[in-house]
Order: sequence, then structure tokens, then C-alpha cells
Amino acid sequence: MTFAEGSAPGVSYVRAGEGPATWVVGDTYTFKATAASTGGAFALIEASIPPGNGPPPHLHTREDEAFYLLDGELEISVGQQTTLVRAGDFAYLPRNFVHWFRNPGVAPAKALILVTPGGFERFFTEIGVPARPGESAPPFDPADGEHLAEVNRRYGGQIFAPTGAVTT
Repeated sequence: MTFAEGSAPGVSYVRAGEGPATWVVGDTYTFKATAASTGGAFALIEASIPPGNGPPPHLHTREDEAFYLLDGELEISVGQQTTLVRAGDFAYLPRNFVHWFRNPGVAPAKALILVTPGGFERFFTEIGVPARPGESAPPFDPADGEHLAEVNRRYGGQIFAPTGAVTT
């Protein structure tokens, strides 16, 4: 939703609970800002990560990511270092580092993920399934792993097996 006519060009406003949302790897990603709405500067994504969930180890060659945890807790791993972050904590993950995150808790975690520059959010819409309001994301199907890795490669990334081996 944009501000009323006459406001500054490019200004946008997205209310709580609004924004296009997609299910990816069992998580729900809601787009608050996209490359299209920020002139390519960044994307801002609200992530809801159920207990035990999170993406496999991966890296981005084109984007940096920053996480601000709103609720719950996440294990965030970069290289060989894993850190537990809780509500109110911030983590910055520069491009070209293998990383992953997982919800080790018993309640869903919610985070804001800033991706800069914008554009990688298109990966989520390409690989994911449009979320249905009021429903939980279906669990990740390992049979979808190769497709996930192939689409990620097109966006300049790599998916790694839990052992650190690159998926083909």
C-alpha cells in the first residue's frame, strides 16, 4: 500500500499483518519492502520460523543479510561459529559466508531480515508457495532440495548439505 497521492515518490507503507507472503522450507516469509518498492536498495522480510525449522546451510554472493529478532530465539551459524540470538538481538551476515539459522525453541521465532541490495526476495516467490492466511507452512520436502539448489544458483547463491558439501 502506498501513501496518499501527493506524498513523496517511492514512499510506501505496509501495515502489520499485510504484505505478500510465501512458504519456503517450512517457514513463512512476508515481504514488507522489495527491490521494486525501494528502487533496488533493499528488501525487508518478516520471517516466521517454526520450532526446528530454518534453511539449510547456504551462501549469497550478491547480498548481505541482517537479522533483527522480534520474538523467540534462533541459532545463527556463520562459518564455524554458532550464536544463539534472542528477541531484541541483531546479527549481520555479509555475503560470501556460508551460514544457516534454525529455531531451537518450542515456540515460533519471528525476525526481520534486511537483504541488501534488494532482489533476492524474488527467489522466495519463485521457489515458494503463496501463503494462506491463518495456516501454517507445510514442512520442507527433501525431494524439493535439488530444485531449491538450482533456483538458488540462478540468484548467485549455493546450498550446502549439512556436512558442508555443495549440493548438485
